[in-house]
Amino acid sequence: MKNITIKLTTLMFVLLLASCSFLDKEPISSFSAQGFYKTVSDAQAGVYGIYNGMQSTFRINFAYWGEGRADAVETNHSGDPHALSRNLLSPVIPSSNWTNLYMVISRANYAIKYIPEVFEDDNSALRNQLIGQSRALRAIAYFYLVRVWGDVPFTLEPYESGRQELFLPVTNRETILDQIVDDLLYASQFCAPSYGGERDRVLITKGGADGLLTQVYMWRKQYDKAILAAERVMDNPLYSLVTISNWNNMFSAGLSSESVFEVGYDETQTNSMRILYALGNDADYFPSQKFMNSFEDGDLRKPKIWDNTQTPPRKIWKFFGEGFNDESPDPSQNNIILVRLSDIMLLKAEAHARLHQNDLALPLLNSIRNRAGLPSLDENDAEDLYSTVADAIMHERLIELCFEGHRWFDLVRTDKAIEVMNPINQLSDPRNIVWPIHEDAVNRNPNLDQNEFYR
Repeated sequence: MKNITIKLTTLMFVLLLASCSFLDKEPISSFSAQGFYKTVSDAQAGVYGIYNGMQSTFRINFAYWGEGRADAVETNHSGDPHALSRNLLSPVIPSSNWTNLYMVISRANYAIKYIPEVFEDDNSALRNQLIGQSRALRAIAYFYLVRVWGDVPFTLEPYESGRQELFLPVTNRETILDQIVDDLLYASQFCAPSYGGERDRVLITKGGADGLLTQVYMWRKQYDKAILAAERVMDNPLYSLVTISNWNNMFSAGLSSESVFEVGYDETQTNSMRILYALGNDADYFPSQKFMNSFEDGDLRKPKIWDNTQTPPRKIWKFFGEGFNDESPDPSQNNIILVRLSDIMLLKAEAHARLHQNDLALPLLNSIRNRAGLPSLDENDAEDLYSTVADAIMHERLIELCFEGHRWFDLVRTDKAIEVMNPINQLSDPRNIVWPIHEDAVNRNPNLDQNEFYR
């Protein structure tokens, strides 16, 4: 197992320029921050509280939201894995609960409002870096909310007074996406290019903001903008593809040169990666037969992704290393990568293909294929194998990014969810693509209606 990446007691080494007094501060959660933000270390503690909320939010749901309803996984488990894979979503399943995402947003809203009061100089680099990180983390939370639930409650203000409206109606998702872009553009401008060492992978840098912008622009089918954002990531000297021999280490050890932003975990803040993928016959998920059949001959990633010693295979090796054979149900300390360079390269390739620029798309696709030991494709090859260059790129995303939380969102944003999933679980109604809102939220908020399909 890898060493700790983020520790509560060493935050001053994880966040820029933290003072010793910071170590005595608790992360901001849901209390009023009016009397808390007094010093720079308070401001840094507030931002840390947002990262802490990210750890709780993604510990298991990164897979439920991003993989559980898609075609690369199968399950023998009850609960969310069964409901998602069979398209039997209901307002009581845990993955329909958005509370942790709104906790991230609440903490970010406090930080964004009160950090400016700590700094006398509005042009302070640290001030703007902290605000930039806060806005980027808020953007991530809202981006998941609109992709999972569609139109959702939306606020940019912390809740501090009984005079404020507590029960918010939903806001159109496009309005929220506009704010997400604004937040990420701010972060791209003001977050540091580098914080040094492992902090460049677990804190939001300029490159991290640009990578997230690429994902958002692709979700909105704004391909020209996605290309420009992706180019900023690819031109960033912090990032380079790892070799195929180190491909598993990118996930098991974390903090690789290919990582753009990952949520850090340690022995205190753990996640459910082992339960999701690694417990052999008792894991939540194992590779679907369709996924296993989709590999081209000679793909060097194939033996690195799942346990090839079992028939049928039941264990996913990708996040723990080829040959991993530890049946312990202990929580995992693996970081969860939300953005990495190959993801951005393939998104840029896809954007070019959607714009009928296959001459620009194919070199990017082939760089990922070549690393995996596969031959380069020209336009005719891609069409023979996968119908179109864009389809070849989407197939490459299926393989390269498998089980990382991208597949369901790729199917939705490319309008392929019903086509791909209907033969598997009878998904047929576009209203069924979003999740139901958890019954607790609907019961508490009189201004909130259940998503239409689930009423």
